[in-house]
Amino acid sequence: MANTDQHLTLLSDIGGTNTRVALAKGGALLPETVAKYPNAGRASLEDILREYLETSQLTRVAGACVAVAGPVSGGGTSAKMTNLDWEIQAAAVAQATGATTVSILNDLQAQGHALGKLAPDSLRPVLKGADVPQGIAALVVGVGTGFNAAPVHETPGGRYVAASECGHVALPVRTDEDFALKRYLEQKHDFASVEHACAGRGLERIHAFVTGQNDVQQNGEEVLALLQAGDAQAQRSAQIFVRLLGAAIGDLALTHLPFGGIYLIGGAARAITPWLEPFGFSQSFADKGRFGTFMAQFPIFVIEDDYAALTGCAAHISATLARR
Repeated sequence: MANTDQHLTLLSDIGGTNTRVALAKGGALLPETVAKYPNAGRASLEDILREYLETSQLTRVAGACVAVAGPVSGGGTSAKMTNLDWEIQAAAVAQATGATTVSILNDLQAQGHALGKLAPDSLRPVLKGADVPQGIAALVVGVGTGFNAAPVHETPGGRYVAASECGHVALPVRTDEDFALKRYLEQKHDFASVEHACAGRGLERIHAFVTGQNDVQQNGEEVLALLQAGDAQAQRSAQIFVRLLGAAIGDLALTHLPFGGIYLIGGAARAITPWLEPFGFSQSFADKGRFGTFMAQFPIFVIEDDYAALTGCAAHISATLARR
């Protein structure tokens, strides 16, 4: 028999292919409630949420929080998915779930709200840096299908995670090879952005550049397989990827001063992690002239928790309800 539970909140993390839905209680994700739904054939998020609540024998929840891979507008009340033909509206989510309070977050914002709530063994150290103090700025960097970052600040009114679209800034270039890659990307995309080189498809684009191909012939997984097999051109491609990634994240570190740590998230970040140090990530990150030694203060981790966005949604909606 369906029922109402005003102690539970509903969480949703929408990807381009699948949507995860779960429940939380007291600001904590309930991992056993996580369910994954394919987006194909679904007209809207609300269809999935209604099915989830029916399966869970719930008619309504206290609040709902949705994380989306795309820009959020209207003060957190609407979002347009980047790689999915859905428009997310807080009012529609409220109607589908019975929630009186609904928040919509960019997926990187959700990851930012998860900091401090993740198990220590889900954080893989990349650079040690200084000890991480509490209540100080941090930075979440998404390296997946796209590239983006979200600064995390603790304020008297609670945690604030700012949205951005920094993956679309110009690619940082230092060497002649960098400039040649930049021109190559500009021929393909009119503009060479950080995302063009440092996100999921960046490795395959760089590999096409290194091998002299006019178009991409191997995808990122195939390039990684070649890398593991000892292929010299794949190795060179990964070295360029890692160097540019380090430079881009170093620029973000100087912009936001995240002494509370830099946290990398996303499939591409996790896939390239074993090659970060062998291919000079820390050197590229610290290559900031007279500020080179200053860069050693920032600890860097890779988040290895598939439910981090849901954890962040749980923390955010709990804090939002507590203020009302």
